[in-house]
Amino acid sequence: MILYPAIDLKDGRAVRLVHGEMESATVFNDDPAAQSRQFADAGCEWVHLVDLNGAFAGQPVNGAVVEAILGAVDVPCQLGGGIRDMSAIEGWLEKGLARVILGTVAVEEPDLVRAAARAFPGQVAVGIDARGGMVATKGWAETTDVTASDLARRFEDAGVAAIVYTDIDRDGAMGGPNVAATDALAQAVSIPVIASGGVSSLADLHALAATGRIAGAISGRALYDGAIDLAEALEALRA
Repeated sequence: MILYPAIDLKDGRAVRLVHGEMESATVFNDDPAAQSRQFADAGCEWVHLVDLNGAFAGQPVNGAVVEAILGAVDVPCQLGGGIRDMSAIEGWLEKGLARVILGTVAVEEPDLVRAAARAFPGQVAVGIDARGGMVATKGWAETTDVTASDLARRFEDAGVAAIVYTDIDRDGAMGGPNVAATDALAQAVSIPVIASGGVSSLADLHALAATGRIAGAISGRALYDGAIDLAEALEALRA
């Protein structure tokens, strides 16, 4: 299982939210590129990026910061937030992103996701953010009547590289991930599932890995607060 350290971007800074509420942002680093180097130096295999402003605006907002991160590290980076058309997808991949994460458009324009997955094999993931099991879109501001598993199944044959599943109620709260829901999603589809939301201890990582089905885990606040030592966690997961 791959551990993805997260850098959530708001107004050019690395922050973490609680339950996805923008007003709850805690700033952890004014220099996200420097933060990405710290993660890379600790030995991470990937870096997970979210343009929080972009998720609400519907278009990339923290682009310059993302480009600075891409220039600062050699490890692959994936980005979600405000990527809602083919031009933005192509543009980011051309700039060196290894993978784009498509969330809102997965609900509103599934054909775009399928077209992108065909055009860029291995470089398109679907972001499924759920509140109470129901998919939320537009920076988690709107909750749909679509379940996470139903949305995931729509892309079973689309060739997407991964599903990034976020339990909004757990996100940033340091209360542990929803292992059962994430595992159920991983059982429902053959697409690799990456867990996000509430991963706050080495025990959480072991619990996710123990399912044998979850391909990755994203953690942010716990790494910044020191609840998880990144180098130690990476070594444990590799062992």
